[in-house]
Amino acid sequence: MLSYLEELCAICGVSGDEDAVRDYLTECIAQFPDILEVRTDALGNLLVHKRGKVRTERTILIGAHMDEVGLLITGIRADGTLSVAAVGGVDADVVLGRNVMVGRQKLPGVIGSTPIHLLSAGKRDEKPKFDELYADIGAKDAEEAKHHVSPGDSIYFMGEYTALGGGRVMAKAIDDRFGCAVMLKLLSGEIPCDAWFAFFVQEEIGLRGSRTAAYAINPDIALILEATTAADLDGVTGDAAVCRLGGGPVVSFMDRSTIYDKELYRMAFAIAQDMGIPCQTKSRIAGGNDAGAVHVSRGGVRTLAISVPCRCLHSPSCTTQVSDMEQCMALTERLMEKIADDQTTGA
Repeated sequence: MLSYLEELCAICGVSGDEDAVRDYLTECIAQFPDILEVRTDALGNLLVHKRGKVRTERTILIGAHMDEVGLLITGIRADGTLSVAAVGGVDADVVLGRNVMVGRQKLPGVIGSTPIHLLSAGKRDEKPKFDELYADIGAKDAEEAKHHVSPGDSIYFMGEYTALGGGRVMAKAIDDRFGCAVMLKLLSGEIPCDAWFAFFVQEEIGLRGSRTAAYAINPDIALILEATTAADLDGVTGDAAVCRLGGGPVVSFMDRSTIYDKELYRMAFAIAQDMGIPCQTKSRIAGGNDAGAVHVSRGGVRTLAISVPCRCLHSPSCTTQVSDMEQCMALTERLMEKIADDQTTGA
């Protein structure tokens, strides 16, 4: 799973620009056994049906999103610098001064802003805004820049996959190439029951891909794999920490877009206890993920999210614990086995 994660995090795939990620996934899946169907819908979701050990009465969906946060070129200035806007939930102060890859050619660039000596005293104490930022690719003027980029082109974070101390890794786009990596690992081997695997597009700008994919697959039960914010840092107290690295999979009872299926929620914690692995919930009702669109699709879908805790989410330096990722995968597979046991109609 980790080798898939490293390769996936190196691929650029800002929301609405997920082609390269989907191409990689498709190439991998073509080598896997027992694949019944692979198709890409009009929005760009990659939908994969895989045969398992048994069939079930109900349709099961495992889902994760392919896209990552980033920036977009909104205009080209006379001096050759590029006006930018955020794609997804990105803070301007997180990208200021960062190295980036720009446009279809993946040109090296840097995000800059008005020099500090030109700012008023009041402005110096304020957080930057995106309309004050620009991307610099080294073009001498607008005409040179136009030879390489156009408004609407994506700008991608640079964030090399790096092993840290304490069994942690850091990279861009762990949100949610982690979920994609888990799904690839599951697809590469034998799974407990027939299931659909959906690699969603455009989660970061409003759960758009999962809405159309869930409608097409029409599942009865869905497990959404994600990365979620961990703020377990020195000085952060109470529920503000949300969840913590090393605390195992995060299984939420509620966030801003979903109240999760209570039976699946209890089942996840019971399974984790039986497996002898830690499991945690969010200590604050915050955030959201593709479950928000999936669980209200058609007549409703029983839905659970299994998330890996991640520091510095929506930045080039997402940081997570290897043990948490491995336990998320183990819990997902065991949940599939339990659902298959409960729903089996025959091999």
